[in-house]
Amino acid sequence: MATHVEGRKMFLAGEWVDGKQWIDVIDPQDSTLVDRVPAATKEDMEACIEAAKSGAQVAARMPVVERMQIIGKAADYIEANAEHYARTISKESSKTIREARKEVGRAVETLRLSSEEARRITGETIPFDQSPGGIGKVGYYRRFPLGIIGAITPFNDPLNLVAHKVGPAIASGNAIIVKPATVTPLSALLLAHAFSHAGLPEKILSVITGRGGEIGDVLVEHPAVRMISFTGGVETGLAITKKAGLKKVGMELGSNSPVIVLQDADLEDAVASSASGAFWAAGQNCLGVQRVYIEDRVFDSFKEQFVEQTERYIVGDKQSEMTDMGPLITEKEAQRVERLVAEALDKGATLETGGERDGAFYSPTVLTDVPEDCALAAEEIFGPVVLLYRVADLDEAIKRANAVDYGLQAGIFTKNLDHAHRAIEELEVGGVMINDSSDFRIDAMPFGGVKQSGLGREGVKFAIQEMTDTKVVCFKLG
Repeated sequence: MATHVEGRKMFLAGEWVDGKQWIDVIDPQDSTLVDRVPAATKEDMEACIEAAKSGAQVAARMPVVERMQIIGKAADYIEANAEHYARTISKESSKTIREARKEVGRAVETLRLSSEEARRITGETIPFDQSPGGIGKVGYYRRFPLGIIGAITPFNDPLNLVAHKVGPAIASGNAIIVKPATVTPLSALLLAHAFSHAGLPEKILSVITGRGGEIGDVLVEHPAVRMISFTGGVETGLAITKKAGLKKVGMELGSNSPVIVLQDADLEDAVASSASGAFWAAGQNCLGVQRVYIEDRVFDSFKEQFVEQTERYIVGDKQSEMTDMGPLITEKEAQRVERLVAEALDKGATLETGGERDGAFYSPTVLTDVPEDCALAAEEIFGPVVLLYRVADLDEAIKRANAVDYGLQAGIFTKNLDHAHRAIEELEVGGVMINDSSDFRIDAMPFGGVKQSGLGREGVKFAIQEMTDTKVVCFKLG
């Protein structure tokens, strides 16, 4: 472990501020110290919220063209320094350098989308004379910013998922306070640096580093914070909804996404897409492929090809251009996945490949014959483990795909339009990908789920809808 690292500062209402205590940021690959960040206190968060009150007023008055210019400049800054951002993501998180570079590119796109969408926050005229009492009246509705947005972000996309909250918040004229994941705060601080460089007025954006137990409740419960946008686990999401009180809540809570492979599918494409969807970021992906339901006639062929492709994955040094998959975010997480797999094997599941742990690394793993009473059959694994199931037909596949408490996205591989449309209608999810894996997403589309997968929708345009409210204006004519 490094003997000395100069700690970064946190971004409190436009100022870079030290802390009295520090949090170590550890590289999960080798447990080396990457950096240190301040451990904010309750008093820090309260001061941040007070500052954000005036920041929200400044943001609401900021002309749209100025919002667009600032967000665009921040995107340009990240793009110009893309390799530094990618290396930071890869050091503090689980991502390989190739995965990190893709995330930086997506974050730039997210911000540019936010800049564009700022000009599209519009309303409509209302025909008040549709009612007898409305004769002689004209008017419209418009959208206005909520005020202060509280954002709590996860470790698995430490830059782009922050951009997905910050970009729309600023585009829509809000102030925003970001509490990034404790284990991956550096990427969020780099995003704040980009906005500071772009000339964002003070008090509009804060990135407060610290432990959720110390500062999270202050952000969630404070009445001046008008919306909480949270991405993370179900248990934490449920706790937030109980504490938040009378304010908007946006929740993206993960899934255990299903993919259906029918006998008429392009198997080579289905295998390649599903493997990529399963093992991206070491399986720590809310959209990651977890359950694959394969029609009986092609099950053996799919399994053989899928296992063969899985065994070709190169697991190792995140900074190497050759590496396909890095470690999980902590050794504790790898141990959790190890226990889930062990439970399934004890109950009769078959290990087709993988199932080995080395510190925070867990090998890409494929299981078959998994009993339904195993935890990983119904819960979110959030690790590089895929379950293959043999099914008789589409009816059985849809029924089993729906038989969980989650519903974020699903995929189906088929050349039959009728089957595709049945899946679209009957799968209980927020998105259905036809001839693609469940993990496909672009940053402009509405993104979110049903059941325990969350509330509301992200995706820039749709996040702006969540972060604004409607005001009706009516003129009584003389």
